[in-house]
Amino acid sequence: MSTEVATAAPSDDPRKRQIAAMCWTRGTEAMAKETWDYAIQMFGQCAQLVPSNLVYRQMLRNCTYKKYKNNGTGASMSGMRLMGIRSKIKKARGAKNWLEMDLASEEGLIVNPWDGQLNADVGEAAQNLGHDDVALYAYELAVKSDVKNKEFWKGLAGARAQKHDYVGAGNCWREIYKLDPLDGEARSKAQAMDSQGMIHKSGIAHAESTQEVKQGYGASVSGKRDEAVVGPGESAEADLQRAIRKDPANKDNYTKLADLYRREGKLQQALDWFTKGFEASSDPSIKEQAEDVQLEMLRKNLDTARQQALKKPDDAHLKEGVMALHKELTAQEIDVYTRRTERYPKDLRMKFELAQRLVKVKQFPQAIKLLQQASSDVRMEGPVLLTLAKVFLQQNQNALAQRQFEKAVVRFSAADTPAEFIECHYWLGRLAQEAKDLDAAERHYTEVIAVEFDYKDAHKRLEEIQGSRGGGMMEGVDDL
Repeated sequence: MSTEVATAAPSDDPRKRQIAAMCWTRGTEAMAKETWDYAIQMFGQCAQLVPSNLVYRQMLRNCTYKKYKNNGTGASMSGMRLMGIRSKIKKARGAKNWLEMDLASEEGLIVNPWDGQLNADVGEAAQNLGHDDVALYAYELAVKSDVKNKEFWKGLAGARAQKHDYVGAGNCWREIYKLDPLDGEARSKAQAMDSQGMIHKSGIAHAESTQEVKQGYGASVSGKRDEAVVGPGESAEADLQRAIRKDPANKDNYTKLADLYRREGKLQQALDWFTKGFEASSDPSIKEQAEDVQLEMLRKNLDTARQQALKKPDDAHLKEGVMALHKELTAQEIDVYTRRTERYPKDLRMKFELAQRLVKVKQFPQAIKLLQQASSDVRMEGPVLLTLAKVFLQQNQNALAQRQFEKAVVRFSAADTPAEFIECHYWLGRLAQEAKDLDAAERHYTEVIAVEFDYKDAHKRLEEIQGSRGGGMMEGVDDL
């Protein structure tokens, strides 16, 4: 660790944190409007003002990905544009000016956020500045960009060790050994990390006297018994951690431990262990479980934001935050479900899930294709047909919408699926009313109010038909 840490990045300035909070608000507002350049500018200011804050970096990176539509390469001719920035980074590294190196690296990542070396540069600078969470995140992105780069794996190993994740650090060194079986350092470092992990868990590293060791290896700094030295069978968590240390290549122990944390609601820990399990095995099913946890975390954050917005209904910033999180969740779901439909082309339920998200972002042609395929599954035929009908309705293809509503409505009942039953009859009534088929419209509206009297404007429309036998316009389609 460099001696420049103490003076390089004074991020505890209350004034700077206050300004960063204002920039965060503006950034989330810009993100909700998909004004990516301004969002990047605001989140960049946040990261510059409070460089230790991991969330600022994550939001900055995500917005930059969106700006370039996840093309994986960043701006056009990024290589030439980065030449000057790389020179600045080299100069800052030579002078051990870690803050300047961090700023220059982030400047480069705005040009190409997928550049592995720039992410590693951020990791190196963050490590020397004492920003361990940022360093870990940056090195993880660097490795993701180039899994065959030994230096990136070494940086990630160091970042994990700094966070006392010795199992993860050891796995990094094992990856290096796989890349280069002649690398004796990698083999010895992996073993050293295993030993360090046992020492850390035992509490020996914190013992201030031999008497503390005699009292039990489970004595932690706080005096409490460490879970890692609980006897076999006393703790499922400790048992699984021991099993992982004993056999780091066994993917099942990683997933069992991750599942345990997930059931307990410890989602970040679950994500960490699923990620480690994937790194140890390259099993795509474990990666999918990690993705599921990430989506679960986003949904939880969205629920929390909604609750806060409900408590302060006049707070426009909270509403903007909810919108931004909702868009981010939908985008992440589309990304995940798209990959899975490609991997499991016969999974019709997954196609339905993807189609529903595509409808939210108005990608109707792709959604229609998936819905038509999913409708062949009789177990979900009703909901699929109902969704397909509403898509056609939003595209003003009323004849196609009516046909799908008619096929869907017979698959619902007022007793078992009242919401879907009512919705089908309501829109069939609206379509019939626009087509001047007032008898059919009256019949459908009657079905609606028989189940839910005050559903939308069904009762009012029925009264108008019965009173004057006149027509009505198809208004309110956007209420779908």
